[in-house]
Amino acid sequence: MKNEQLRRMHEDAGFIAALDQSGGSTPKALAQYGIPESAFSGDAAMFDMVHAMRTRIMTCPAFNGEHILGAILFEDTMDRMVEGLPTADYLWNRKRIIPFLKVDKGLESLNDGVQMMKPISDLDALLDRAAGRGIFGTKMRSVIKEANPSGIKAVVAQQFDVAMRIAAAGLVPIIEPETDIHSPDRQHAESLLKTAVKDHLAALDPAVKVMFKFSIPVEDNLYHQLTTDPHVLRIVALSGGYNQAEANQRLSRNKGIIASFSRALVEGLSAQQSDEAFNTKLDSSVKAIYAASAT
Repeated sequence: MKNEQLRRMHEDAGFIAALDQSGGSTPKALAQYGIPESAFSGDAAMFDMVHAMRTRIMTCPAFNGEHILGAILFEDTMDRMVEGLPTADYLWNRKRIIPFLKVDKGLESLNDGVQMMKPISDLDALLDRAAGRGIFGTKMRSVIKEANPSGIKAVVAQQFDVAMRIAAAGLVPIIEPETDIHSPDRQHAESLLKTAVKDHLAALDPAVKVMFKFSIPVEDNLYHQLTTDPHVLRIVALSGGYNQAEANQRLSRNKGIIASFSRALVEGLSAQQSDEAFNTKLDSSVKAIYAASAT
């Protein structure tokens, strides 16, 4: 299975669906879906509702391996069932969609123009459990808000340090140093980020495979050179606050990079929609994102 998933992730057309909102972002995701905070009380009810939303997405006929290569899950979603199967098993065995797990625990406060990841104290145990659940890879997020060389180097060093622990556990890490789309010096920050990433890639063991999740860059094709690095399995892009139409348009100008959208993927979906309307809207979004990724 792992070799087939590696081949599929490296070679096949498609994109990655990000279904990994967690903690503080979950109420916002539910509100976007038409469920206000007044509709639930406590974390248990909140996560029941978000799992019902994600189940509706994952079981939609349009959510399939023809257009979608992978899906990033929150830990709670990994531990639940979809149509009688553990979520990762359902994704791969029913849909041919490769399952990933979000492993970071959120962000530290802003320092040197960046937000580092908080410590992941249970990482080794979580990776063991993920491997047992059939998870292929992981994702972890930091944020770059300013073109601060020392801050960007620190973010990339932390990401690669954790990524090597993930790779050693037999999983493929998605390294996500997001650049804030509202940063006034984002283009310079992205140039510094690319240089730092190249330096770390050059020092990797030849057998190590990683993925990257970048903000869609200001400079078209900035990261295209990285797609040919032998360590890089795939580069994906987050929508980063752009609406779906703008994210697709910007992504389509970047050769070799595919989408990994969250808010842009579920844009226009609502708990109040009929199944027919919901499925039609998701089908349209999946096909539009797939087309933007086919460059």
